[in-house]
Amino acid sequence: MPPVANKDNSPNLILAGFMGTGKSALGRQLAKRWRRRFYDTDELVEKLAGSSVADIFAEHGEEHFRALERKVVEGLLPEHGGVIACGGGLVVPTGMGELVRSKGIVITLFASVDTILRRTAGNSRRPLLKGDDPEAKIRDLMKKREQAYMKAGIAVYTDGRSLQQLCVIVERAYEREARAILKARQAAE
Repeated sequence: MPPVANKDNSPNLILAGFMGTGKSALGRQLAKRWRRRFYDTDELVEKLAGSSVADIFAEHGEEHFRALERKVVEGLLPEHGGVIACGGGLVVPTGMGELVRSKGIVITLFASVDTILRRTAGNSRRPLLKGDDPEAKIRDLMKKREQAYMKAGIAVYTDGRSLQQLCVIVERAYEREARAILKARQAAE
């Protein structure tokens, strides 16, 4: 039986989690392996707004950015067959976790504070980490977001794992969930 991930009508794979956990890198790799289109919600927000995430935060604030994220999820994501990397806070606002889960199979990536700090160091595209103590900001944000992340989808820890290892882990979890969804669809027909 061919992998469900390669079928055109297969559910979207949606990667959620904190910034720096590897959503975009893993998503791009899986999209390439599965010959599917890759979507990054931050990039879609930037196209919608006509400016960068950092500029949106600076000029209009986080609330405006979150409203744009909702528009992206509601109207710009495919119904099926895509690999989607979510912005770090996308699943946090009330109702967004449920909305995202309605769009596909959600896998939430986790990493340690040290790993996140290392991966995001010097990245000016991370407006929520600006300031004197990015480690404290990461810890604070992670604490505030932890429950939303835990509810969002299947948890996968990325620390100490290569991109190849993560691909295999996520593929297995996705295949299991996708087969159950497709089986339920067939039973309903």
